[in-house]
Amino acid sequence: MHHHAVRQFLTVCLCLSFSALSAAQTNGGIDYNTARFDRKLPATRATGPVTLDGRLDEATWEAAPVARGFIQNDPREGQPATYDTEVRMIYDHDALYIGVFARDDEPGGIIINELRKDFNTGGGDSFQVVIDTFKDERNGYQFAINPAGAKWDAQMANEGRENNSNWDGVWDVGTRIGEDGWYAEIRIPFRTLKFSPDTEQTWGVNFQRRLRRLNENSYWSPVQRIHNLSRVSMAGTLEGLQGIAPGNNLRVKPYVLASASRLGGQPNNGDFDAGFDVKYGITSGLTWDFTVNTDFSQVEADEQQINLTRFSLFFPEKRDFFLENSGIFQFGVGGGGGGGGGGGRQNPSQDMILFFSRQIGLSRTGTAIPILGGTRLTGRAGGFSLGALNIQQRREGESPSANFTALRLRRDVLSQSDIGVMLLNKDTSGAHFNRVVGSDANFRFFQKLDVNFAGAKTFSPDVANAPEGDDWYSKSSFNYNSNRLAFRGGYQTIGERFNNEMGFVPRRGVNNGEMHVGARFRPNWRWTKGWLREIYPHWQVENFARRGGSLESRYMDWHWPVTFHNSSFMEVGINPNIEEISRPFVINSRRNISVFPGRYEFDEYFLLANSNAAAPISFNTRYSIGDFYNGYRRGYSLGTTVRANEHFNVSGNVQFNDIALPQGAFTTTLVTGRVNYFLNTKVFLNALLQYNTDARQWSSNVRFNVIHRPLSDIFIVYNERRSTADDGGRNLRSGDLLDRAVVAKMTYLIAF
Repeated sequence: MHHHAVRQFLTVCLCLSFSALSAAQTNGGIDYNTARFDRKLPATRATGPVTLDGRLDEATWEAAPVARGFIQNDPREGQPATYDTEVRMIYDHDALYIGVFARDDEPGGIIINELRKDFNTGGGDSFQVVIDTFKDERNGYQFAINPAGAKWDAQMANEGRENNSNWDGVWDVGTRIGEDGWYAEIRIPFRTLKFSPDTEQTWGVNFQRRLRRLNENSYWSPVQRIHNLSRVSMAGTLEGLQGIAPGNNLRVKPYVLASASRLGGQPNNGDFDAGFDVKYGITSGLTWDFTVNTDFSQVEADEQQINLTRFSLFFPEKRDFFLENSGIFQFGVGGGGGGGGGGGRQNPSQDMILFFSRQIGLSRTGTAIPILGGTRLTGRAGGFSLGALNIQQRREGESPSANFTALRLRRDVLSQSDIGVMLLNKDTSGAHFNRVVGSDANFRFFQKLDVNFAGAKTFSPDVANAPEGDDWYSKSSFNYNSNRLAFRGGYQTIGERFNNEMGFVPRRGVNNGEMHVGARFRPNWRWTKGWLREIYPHWQVENFARRGGSLESRYMDWHWPVTFHNSSFMEVGINPNIEEISRPFVINSRRNISVFPGRYEFDEYFLLANSNAAAPISFNTRYSIGDFYNGYRRGYSLGTTVRANEHFNVSGNVQFNDIALPQGAFTTTLVTGRVNYFLNTKVFLNALLQYNTDARQWSSNVRFNVIHRPLSDIFIVYNERRSTADDGGRNLRSGDLLDRAVVAKMTYLIAF
């Protein structure tokens, strides 16, 4: 089918969906602005000890008021949950206890897919609680469990705009599956939480139940379908906590490490190291962290990617020290990723990130650079959010020693809005500096409309390859999201001399405008019960123009996705592209094939499908064809996951590109395999295996982790890389060892 016909077809589908919105389900007549005021739970002091065995048989539970009457937000928004959930909350001098009875007439159908720490909360049955300890209707803590006792926790800020699931708190849980459902007893020590010093506490609280085989989410305090548990402005209330305090909140966490490594054919090298972290709560809302001789050897390896663009790839931060409280350093609002992002487009462009912590302690090639130490102050004081970070990086090879500083201050305004400033500074051995100053404002209106503004300026003594231009960045954006419509847009400018060495800036010297419009169509439940949940046709365009006005890139999406009731998913669409190449770039280094300057217009047609991810065996696949620059490309990807039970799962994914250009033809293959074994909720074995024809190597990363006491770990990590290249036997042959490392690390948390 010609691409104009495809576009016309998708346009008609979009219009039909708009016209069919009147048939979509209603919200059951709930007034979400007032429903939360009826959801109040008095706090009850415990009359005796609680054993965390999931039985709820202590007499103290009987005296506690019950939170019940859970309401669906998906699939049948506003309707009672298929099986109700009962929650009780009690407390003593040291901790908050949450008792859960999740009714289920078919307990044999409960889905438990994993036991790992920070498990996938959407992959099986689960229960979550959010606690807004300052009752500011913005920030909070989230705790989640599954019926086998796996745990997940997170810090949440600005109602989920910043959600840090890498935060770890000290808490515990016991669970049990019975004939009428499953039960849980959760204990959260008050020293894990930050809250005001008031004698009597009133907290925001809400609960979520996920019934996975029905793909159903229900809440105690009703939440609209477009939102989730982090929308604490819709939470209920926990009243009457008295005589509690967060404790001294001093933690010291030393580590010891032994390692052995080998580089190619060189002799083995051994090493022994040690260091420590200190965490001190200086006020009820502020935490001061110190780190000395910081080590990240236990962190999982990056997942490799194939780059078919002329821009840098984005690899997310994985190191715990930088991930904890990272939300406080977010600037502006995160972008959606150009050209539609998501599963419909491969290699989407990336939004600018003002502060990107991977610039600290990692070289441009991703190898570790030792960190001498550092400090961080984060938290809240009054209506302010504060973040201050200073890290000293050692000298390593060609990377000089450097000092990194990030300062962030944000002030809450109105009911759900904020304004803030940010300062970044990098000082390299006193010989070079790079500084960034920025300010942003984020406003929310009517619970559905977000409006954002941001601007920044850089200061550097020299900027490579940019003798002219300005050193400013600015962005304005809006996002309207309702049950029926999604509409967002934005415009940003990045100067040629905007040199941010502590951020991620894939393009400079461009003006970027984007627009997205989509319609959510949910047929009446009676019509499609058992198969169809939502259709979301949408259109998006993202345009990059050079500061002089000429076009650099344009990405457009015409997508038609369909979601089924069991969460399986299918999407079809076309991605038209325009690229104006001003200088040649190497698209395949293995065969030294380049794309030359010129204007290229090409379309990608794709079909992708994902099966029910909670099933014992699940699949995902994507197939695409179309022109590619001045040639042609076929792309294939296929992945599968097999879950024998909650203890063992294995997954694999293959991505293949067959590309033919006048300059030459080539193929790329990326194979990723994962093996996970969970002995219980405290002992894990994980393996990541990767094969990459672009890098001409395969790699393995195997990690064995034992949580021997709360927030204290033993890690044994094995890393290896081998070459898949063969240069005729002169220097390197296929299968030769590139490097190998074995690391044993132990941490031990001491809490005062």
